[in-house]
Amino acid sequence: MSAVAALGALTGVTAPTPVSTALSPGVSAGGGADFANVLGQGLQSLQDTQAHADQLGVQAATGDLTDVHDYMIASTQAQLATDLTVTLRNKALESFNEIMRMQA
Repeated sequence: MSAVAALGALTGVTAPTPVSTALSPGVSAGGGADFANVLGQGLQSLQDTQAHADQLGVQAATGDLTDVHDYMIASTQAQLATDLTVTLRNKALESFNEIMRMQA
């Protein structure tokens, strides 16, 4: 009995299943497709946050919003999300440029 099987018998944990190392067409070994999905979801979340803040801003301007605090909170969230996205983009570009300098 292997150590993993013995431990599994005590804790209910099963042995890990082997992961296929074959890559789908268009997928890099570094998980580029996963990175693209995460990036796309993050940008969609940023856009949704900004759209919500814009919607509350229109409601505040027309007098339909009863609690102005909701708009201020949504506006601040959108600003922070935008700042984070810009910072991550800048760091990614700096890293890319540094890698290119190392190869030259």
